[in-house]
Amino acid sequence: MSKLAHNVYFQLKDATDANRQALVVACKKYLTGHPGVDFFAAGLLETDLDRPVNDRDFDVALHVVFATRAAHDVYQDAPRHLDFVRENKETWAKVRVFDSLVN
Repeated sequence: MSKLAHNVYFQLKDATDANRQALVVACKKYLTGHPGVDFFAAGLLETDLDRPVNDRDFDVALHVVFATRAAHDVYQDAPRHLDFVRENKETWAKVRVFDSLVN
């Protein structure tokens, strides 16, 4: 059975170092420990990688791999996930979500 990789890229309205770090902290507070998560990581754009193929249109990246599509679907409606969105969405200029099946 394939896992589901959920990758989210946040561009902030005010991309100060403090605001970027605050979003990473919020990701770790609200988005870790959900049932069915096989892998979790949140971090900042690596500014030293600036090749023509690098997409640099984000400040914070979130990577969550779910054991199943069903686990992902439960996560989307989980209270802690909804709290994360509610408490942080006003800071976002743009959010891009890339979901893919992985083995």
